[in-house]
Amino acid sequence: MEPPYDTSQQSIEDKALVSWPRVAAVSAMVSFSIPTFMTGIELFSLLSWQQVAITLVIGGALLTLVGGVMGSIGSITRKNSYMLVQVAFGARGAQLLNLLFAISLVGWFGLNLDLFSSSVAAILNLENQDKTLTIGIEAIVGVLMILTTMYGFNIINRLSIILVPVMVIVSAVLLYQSLAVTSFGHFTTALNHTKSSISQGVSLIVGVIIIGAIILPDITRFSRERRGGAYTAFWSYLIAQSAVIIISGYAAYALNADNILDVLLAMGIGSWSLLIIVAGSWILNALNLYSAELAVTASLPRISQKVVAVGLGLVGMIAAFANILDIFVLFLSILTAVFIPVAGIIAVDFFVLNKSLYLSQVYSEHHPSEKVTSKKHHTTRSDHNSALIAWAVGAGIAGYDLFQPITLITGITALDAIIASATLHFIVCMTMRQLAVQRAQP
Repeated sequence: MEPPYDTSQQSIEDKALVSWPRVAAVSAMVSFSIPTFMTGIELFSLLSWQQVAITLVIGGALLTLVGGVMGSIGSITRKNSYMLVQVAFGARGAQLLNLLFAISLVGWFGLNLDLFSSSVAAILNLENQDKTLTIGIEAIVGVLMILTTMYGFNIINRLSIILVPVMVIVSAVLLYQSLAVTSFGHFTTALNHTKSSISQGVSLIVGVIIIGAIILPDITRFSRERRGGAYTAFWSYLIAQSAVIIISGYAAYALNADNILDVLLAMGIGSWSLLIIVAGSWILNALNLYSAELAVTASLPRISQKVVAVGLGLVGMIAAFANILDIFVLFLSILTAVFIPVAGIIAVDFFVLNKSLYLSQVYSEHHPSEKVTSKKHHTTRSDHNSALIAWAVGAGIAGYDLFQPITLITGITALDAIIASATLHFIVCMTMRQLAVQRAQP
């Protein structure tokens, strides 16, 4: 019998592992949320269909690469992303980063909850009703999301396994009805405008889901197969997300609509449209709250996970009730930039600099009677300082781009920040180690 609630402070035990398709179901479910549908509509309004096709391949491949690397580290070490942060940045550095992560994720939880209630109100024609009714929707759904999160990966996984096939059917219905209105041939012929560039389109796709790719270890640590992280990233970002983007963009063109709610209502699929809103938002927000909870308990392990989940969920709900999150979108976007360079730093730290440390910690947790004494299994303060320096530079790049777009290496800010931070961490860490060796010599 699977444990009802998973721990965030130890690597996942063998009995809690599941096959990778079950993990991929959780990640793929996020593709059926409102942000992905809106991305598809916006993308097709900016680019020709040929450019969209190229954009999807490049963007999906980049997300698969980032998510595959991070997800693989999670499935190999069985650690969540915030435990990995502790190894790379040290205890003090991790406390700072995990606090910022938690604030950002709770903020997005509240923002998505607010968006969810507005969407449901629009579908049910409640936009002119008393605000109390909308708050009631937020309260009921918020509590359900908190309860889902309180039971961790197991309940989110089971819910995703049920909902993913349903969402695939709903998307197929949406595609079928769109084809009945406008043929695909007419769609590709008419869609020949260019209002933006492929690089900007890739940035749009990557920007929507890059955070999910970076914190993918939170769920891939449950994968029984070591390659489960790579498989999860492939099916989530290159397949599921691309399919949803194409279907939503096509449907919007067929109905001359500029948002997913208008598309769904115009299709006359009634309760099905409500299901899309509910299911996608439910899983997305449960994962937001779940990851925020992991961030807090990683730094404050003495506090009960259930208490943390309830507390963070209530904070997000209060923010949604007060309708104050709209003015904090930029603030949340800046906090989100904090996530981006972490992926590059952890990747270099695991695959190049300190892999033995990550793996030895997993071994020692499951073999407590044995002691690992090799010096290779210990990072130094200089390693942690190197990670913090690289993080500050990468976060600066990602944050600055919010105000003044810049092009460094690839033209995709998130990827540039990851590459820059990874390269800098390697150079600084190796330099510090070399200097330490020289000082130690007589």
